[in-house]
Amino acid sequence: MNMKVKHLSYPPSRWGLLLFFTFHFSLFTLPSHAQCPTENTAFKAGEDLTYDLYFHWKFIWVKCGAAHYTMRSATYKGQQALRNDLLFTSNKRCDLVFTMRDTLISYITPQLVPLYFRKGSLEGKNYTVDEVWYTYPKGRSHVKQHFLNRHGEWSEHHHESDDCNYDMLSILSLARTFDPTHYKIGQRIHFPMATGKKVETQTLVYRGKKDWKANDKKTYHCLIFSLLDYEEKDKDKELLRFYVTDDARHMPVRIDFYLKFGTAKAYLAKSTLKN
Repeated sequence: MNMKVKHLSYPPSRWGLLLFFTFHFSLFTLPSHAQCPTENTAFKAGEDLTYDLYFHWKFIWVKCGAAHYTMRSATYKGQQALRNDLLFTSNKRCDLVFTMRDTLISYITPQLVPLYFRKGSLEGKNYTVDEVWYTYPKGRSHVKQHFLNRHGEWSEHHHESDDCNYDMLSILSLARTFDPTHYKIGQRIHFPMATGKKVETQTLVYRGKKDWKANDKKTYHCLIFSLLDYEEKDKDKELLRFYVTDDARHMPVRIDFYLKFGTAKAYLAKSTLKN
């Protein structure tokens, strides 16, 4: 897969809460083989991360819920795998304005090859489901997709290519294994991401480095990235900005979301690694 690199002159603004863990997705150049096996040097099963969620409401920051991310050993259709789970839950105060219950599940091989992804999302009064199955016949990537819309209607889709294809969680795992040492501020990385409806190109921009103190009272030296979308030709919209540790683990410690109706933030509150 050919990765295009450009430079960004200024940071625009906006969000996409659905993409929460898209943040440290493709921080780096992706391999071109369709199945994309990768040596995992950053993490192992037993990782457990908890985040406090905040929303900017009437000139003040209000705690609106929590996010919980786990990784554990599993099997998928009889083969050894890693299972990633991500859960977003709004609290009672936030539910009065906007209810959110998002559950994301991903199965990948120990070599970080995507196998399965599901995202069930209750946002406000709308419930949707994205589901993706990956297979690799004859060395090509086949993506089978199902989508349940807010009206309760299912649709099916299919994508086939020689490129690596990922979803919100599997790309997260892959990106954590790469080294951004030679990245320059403003550098752009393009990568394909699958949902229940389509496979589309996303864009990540490197912003530099900064020290930041998380809610666990620890200060982390961080790499900063922005995830972009495009509403109009040659016009960027920032979906989110995230901070990951500048070490081999690349652990996410802060994420800023740019919403249509305000700004939200997620701060790392607890990090454990279970044996």
